[in-house]
Amino acid sequence: MTTDQILVRIGEAAQLHHHQGQRDAARHLLSQIWDEIGGDHGNPLHVCVLAHTMADVQDDVHQELLWDQRALTAADRLTDEQTTQAGVALPVAGLYPSLHLNLADCYRKLGDLARARAREHLRHAQSGIDALGDDEYGRLIRNGLHTLMQQLTAPAVPQAK
Repeated sequence: MTTDQILVRIGEAAQLHHHQGQRDAARHLLSQIWDEIGGDHGNPLHVCVLAHTMADVQDDVHQELLWDQRALTAADRLTDEQTTQAGVALPVAGLYPSLHLNLADCYRKLGDLARARAREHLRHAQSGIDALGDDEYGRLIRNGLHTLMQQLTAPAVPQAK
């Protein structure tokens, strides 16, 4: 468990959304933290986790995609030493399957023209899946990949704009 107070607060925002259904409150708290950490120029672990969480509370898929892209960019600046120092048990490589899964799902939601990009991110997610353990988080990501793979093989249904 992390003792990094920024990560703890990001976790609290995630709880507001996932367990209490307070999407707007979560988005507001994450926006405050985003400003505090210096946005994209902040600590890459904070930026990655916050952007990954912020994507989940967006109402517009284009905004969700933007936040997911920020998370991936920040992950590319991360080291295992940084995650370990923050008390995060997962190595950096273990972040990529979820990040790519979310990007693939955004592109899937955008419809036919974005399906090739969705499949590309799905392949990236699958190629990094061995970095995950056989625990609850690993199973969650594997199940998400399986579901997304099924959705991408089904006929596309365009999203309303």
